Amino acid sequence: MRYVIYGAGAIGGVVGARLHQAGHEVALIARGAHLEAIQRDGLTLTTPVERLTLRIPAASDASALKVGAHGDVVLLAVKSQDTAGALGSLRAAGAGDVPIVCLQNGVENERACARLFGDVYGAVVMAPADHLRPGHVESYGAKASGIIDIGRYPAGVDERCEMICAALSASRLHSEPSPDVMRRKYAKLLLNVGNAVGALFGDSDESRAELTERLRDEGRAALDAAGIDHRDDAVADIGARWELLGVAPIGGHERGGSSSWQSLQRGSASHPLTIETDYLNGEIVLLGRLHGVPTPLNEAICRLADDAARRGVRPGGLSIPEALGMVRS
Repeated sequence: MRYVIYGAGAIGGVVGARLHQAGHEVALIARGAHLEAIQRDGLTLTTPVERLTLRIPAASDASALKVGAHGDVVLLAVKSQDTAGALGSLRAAGAGDVPIVCLQNGVENERACARLFGDVYGAVVMAPADHLRPGHVESYGAKASGIIDIGRYPAGVDERCEMICAALSASRLHSEPSPDVMRRKYAKLLLNVGNAVGALFGDSDESRAELTERLRDEGRAALDAAGIDHRDDAVADIGARWELLGVAPIGGHERGGSSSWQSLQRGSASHPLTIETDYLNGEIVLLGRLHGVPTPLNEAICRLADDAARRGVRPGGLSIPEALGMVRS
């Protein structure tokens, strides 16, 4: 079985590196300067306790890797707004029967995959990882690099699911089959609606925490109105999860922030839709509109994040009162 990591950024790069390090056959799909660096120098993984550079085959699309011809499993790790392009690339490569595991935030990717592919798996990914410069990924877990639980979409587990979890578990990643994976992904969605707050605003921790909780209140109301179960204590317990992974600084530096923070830090002006807020807070907005639940704060965050990405605003470049006042006006 070959693992094709479609999107070798923070999550995909760390997972691909760990699988390769454990002896599994791995190929990476990346783009731009990151791909060039991997092809030229290898992929460098840095953790609190080690630094290694791995020579892993990498290409810009599925056709170049002949995806589907090697008993492949695709681990999809692109941002949600890039999923449609990735699926189109897989179909163009003739990989219509390849199993796909969505290592992504949000809940829309599995649905998009299931329109085109028959074997789709959801994954609840908890991994403190960064990708801020070409050819490099960082994993802040000293004991393990992440927790990735996998289940069939929309529900259940099968033999392939168990095999993938076993491979990840043998690659310094905690992984278990999850028969109700989408319930757990909705629980993580509620955590992720705060990603944009940490990315956009330079206000005090207390102010950002208050805004995040108000966003989650809207989210809970919308999910409840839609009849979607979103409660999972293990997903919500970030402290216990970080302790299990042994999260620690790398070279004296703490992790910068969420995937949304990293999108702004890398500079999204060159690719203005690289921030995934529309698939996190935007999912809450969509559910609110479908079920008659007001979600004005989540809608405001979507607009602000889109504008910040288009203008190349760096993390913390906005203030909460000014930004939300501007949206209201």
